[in-house]
Amino acid sequence: MKIELQILRRENAASHPYWQHIPYECENEQLTAAYALREINEKHLPDAAGEPVRPVRWECSCMQKKCGACAMLINGVPRLACDAKLTEAVQDGIVRLEPLRKFPVIADLTVDRSIMMENLKTMQAWFEAETLADETVGALTYDASRCLQCGCCLEVCPNFYAGGTFSGAAAAVPAAGLLSALPQPQQRTFFRNYRKYFYEGCGKSLACRNICPAGIDIDRLLVHSNAAAVWKRRNAFRLRSGEQL
Repeated sequence: MKIELQILRRENAASHPYWQHIPYECENEQLTAAYALREINEKHLPDAAGEPVRPVRWECSCMQKKCGACAMLINGVPRLACDAKLTEAVQDGIVRLEPLRKFPVIADLTVDRSIMMENLKTMQAWFEAETLADETVGALTYDASRCLQCGCCLEVCPNFYAGGTFSGAAAAVPAAGLLSALPQPQQRTFFRNYRKYFYEGCGKSLACRNICPAGIDIDRLLVHSNAAAVWKRRNAFRLRSGEQL
């Protein structure tokens, strides 16, 4: 199957982006966008003008849908390149590869996603001491731990932008695994941060619902987190007049 890969190229963050068209022979149904990018770089395949393609900069690690490094836009949809089969992604004989748009571009398909780690730091989403999770929510905690930090959920979120105060599902999902296990002194600070950096900025569009490459049930995690950090706290506040959370 012959297809055309159209890759949005950029030398660096300051340079002007341009499209490069690359004819590509898809030899079987299992070939992915990640495989094609590797082959382009290893074999110096020619572009549509017959010129050797300059190595495409993109991120990859496990190539098994476990690290989230290869997230990019594939025909306009945020996906992992290692999980996007060309025969399924192709539209009118074309597969377009672009960097995620919500993050600063470093070069070609590589973007700076460090804001996600900074948001986790801002929310103080960590344990300050050794602790055990509540066994009654073990499945939920495990589901939260599967977050790849790929950024696909943030790409489709209408409320997230790099540099904003809203942390998005990429911070809220890992945080959901902490709620049942945090010691009481740390809960107050964490719940306050959750409300400020996630709950108050979420427009409830649920655009992130079906985009997660790991298949995490984001709805379930957010319902649990909102109940613990917002609604139960508000009810408790009504019963304890004069105490500000």
